[in-house]
Amino acid sequence: MNIQKELDRKQLDEKVLGMPWFVQQFIDYKLPDLSPSTLLEYIRDYQTFFNWLRGELLSEADHTSKVTLTELEMLRMENIVSYRLYLTTRREGANSKVTISRKLSSLRSLFHYLSQIAEDENFYPLLKRNIMAKVEVKRIHKPKDTAAKLKGKILEDEELLEFIGYILEGYGIDVADNKQALYSYELNKERDACIASLILNSGLRVSEIINLNLEDLDFNNKLLYIFRKGNNDETYKTPVYFREQAKDDLALYLSLRQPRYHPPKKEKALFLTIPNGQHEGKRMTKRAVQAMIIKYASRFGKPFLTVHKLRHSFATDYYLQNDIYKTKEQLGHASTETTEVYAHLTDKTMSEAIERRSDSF
Repeated sequence: MNIQKELDRKQLDEKVLGMPWFVQQFIDYKLPDLSPSTLLEYIRDYQTFFNWLRGELLSEADHTSKVTLTELEMLRMENIVSYRLYLTTRREGANSKVTISRKLSSLRSLFHYLSQIAEDENFYPLLKRNIMAKVEVKRIHKPKDTAAKLKGKILEDEELLEFIGYILEGYGIDVADNKQALYSYELNKERDACIASLILNSGLRVSEIINLNLEDLDFNNKLLYIFRKGNNDETYKTPVYFREQAKDDLALYLSLRQPRYHPPKKEKALFLTIPNGQHEGKRMTKRAVQAMIIKYASRFGKPFLTVHKLRHSFATDYYLQNDIYKTKEQLGHASTETTEVYAHLTDKTMSEAIERRSDSF
């Protein structure tokens, strides 16, 4: 099991204890098929819903764990409409349409399990009446819409190389007057450029980057072995190629990893950081990588750029030279439907390339 999965599983095991017994049973049922991260989102969605039920006096429970099946059976359609309205209008933690759709889908999954799959001691369904079966959850994630939101917010063409070059040199010029920022930058610029280069030349997710160990790198064959999202075989690492462009950045970082970060012998992580006040390197966190990319992107003039948009940048560039099936495989998508985003993105990219080409004649 990879590092992030272990952390998510530990947190899931803790949070599920605060849920009603039937939710705990549902999570156990889903555990072989869904990642701990996904199930954690389910738990958070149920916490929101049960808190709302109690606040609206639709449940007499004095704690989330005491919400009953009978209370769920007594819900009416007007209650679900009110809950949807609550999610739409509540001030704290505003919900987008995508988030609301996901929260309702989580509830549908739970109610479906309780009414169609789970049984009591007499072989009757645990939930006799399923109000969520009447709720239509519209598909929000349309590839064309997602592509429209990404346009102008990812790196294209020469910008991929320019961004890596900026991390290696340009940022240092911009913060030359800030001694503290410059010190941190000089210590980590090769590592940071290597991480950005690897994502822009392989399309790895941030969780896949932080989980990389030294042994997962096959430098000569340009391969990385990673635990892919959605793969429930905890022992299998998927081989993923990285492009030739990343080799120099990797080689430079690897030459500095030991002398600069002083990792203990037991530390196998590829990418290291030295926490404040410490002297030995340890594995970088997801949050640290995300903050690092945002820092450089803001100075680079791409304030909307994130780690995940670096992945989108690679995918768009890769799709221009490959078909949708190769792109799906490289990115580790479960379906080509997800990969269709890049077909819509490259429509613009290719048309602009043609315009530039015609202008040069």
